[in-house]
Amino acid sequence: MGGSQQIPPPIGPGRLLGVAPIGCGKIALLVNPMKPGEEGGNNIPDLGAVRYIQPMVMTQPRIAVVVPCYNEALSIQLVIDEFKTCLPEAELFVFDNNSSDDTAGIARRAGATVIPVKLRGKGNVVRRMFADVEADVYVMVDGDATYDLRDIRAHIDQLLTQRLDMLVGCRRDDGSNPQTYRPGHRLGNLMLTGSVAWIFGGGFTDMLSGYRVFSRRYVKSFPAMSQGFETETELTVHALELRMPYAEADIIYRARPEGSTSKLSTLRDGWRILGTILKLFISERPLAFFGLLALLLSLCSLALAVPLLLTYAETGLVPRLPTGVLVTGIMMCAGLSLVCGTILHTVTTGRREAKNLAYLAIPAPGQR
Repeated sequence: MGGSQQIPPPIGPGRLLGVAPIGCGKIALLVNPMKPGEEGGNNIPDLGAVRYIQPMVMTQPRIAVVVPCYNEALSIQLVIDEFKTCLPEAELFVFDNNSSDDTAGIARRAGATVIPVKLRGKGNVVRRMFADVEADVYVMVDGDATYDLRDIRAHIDQLLTQRLDMLVGCRRDDGSNPQTYRPGHRLGNLMLTGSVAWIFGGGFTDMLSGYRVFSRRYVKSFPAMSQGFETETELTVHALELRMPYAEADIIYRARPEGSTSKLSTLRDGWRILGTILKLFISERPLAFFGLLALLLSLCSLALAVPLLLTYAETGLVPRLPTGVLVTGIMMCAGLSLVCGTILHTVTTGRREAKNLAYLAIPAPGQR
């Protein structure tokens, strides 16, 4: 019949002769059936009795390198060349964030696929990266040539062998330039990473690193919402909230090429990251946030109420009626805050379950 498949006949006991390639990344097991009562020994196998068994798929993971860029004409060639040396089999994608220099042209001539992103901001670029690129393993590195890529293959192997969903490169200054990793950036990174660890848990030490390796199921379950540099915070919290397996690995952090300038503003972007942490605290931990707010309001109300209660116990009067009304209002706000936290906690639990289901619907690393 047309379109039907021939099913190989069942095979009893036999000797495994080996495997044979059959194309399309598949192999077939070759077995020499044994006659009844035969023990194996050193008999010459009957090659005419070799039969085909269920093919086994053996494929290499498809690796995609995604590089966000904005005015990196002085460094993008170095990044692409280093990837071609360290990871020649990977597909290279450069996402140009509306650069005013020749970043896109240089990347295209170097052999990378260039995808323009008009909406300004690294968060907008990450959203397009994860939506447009299909792969099993994703390597995301900033296009400023500050990250040493010599260990990239070892990091990919670690992601696959340990079944991780994210590996983050922890920056270690190479010591060539004191301005490579400035003290202000170190302090800000320490404070912001510590804030995330205190609120959401986890053991990250360099949350703001631009060097990351992802599994497919991480990428396709990540709801990118941020617009700018705060996207690293969102990436970290997503892994923590879904309790994904992750790891960190030390990498050398180098100085930018001469003439290249950083796009990061310490104060402006620091405040934006801090605001993102607060928003994620409210949206992902509503019961803790509103419960803490209810506790503070209750303490404030009680502090104002104690003098009124003492006066009432002595005189039987409430001379400061406006204060009494204020105490009542603050305590009511505390109760409403606790109720809001409880309701939003239920909503957040439902959202987290939906994200978990989307995450679980994608095969684990190495099993596609």
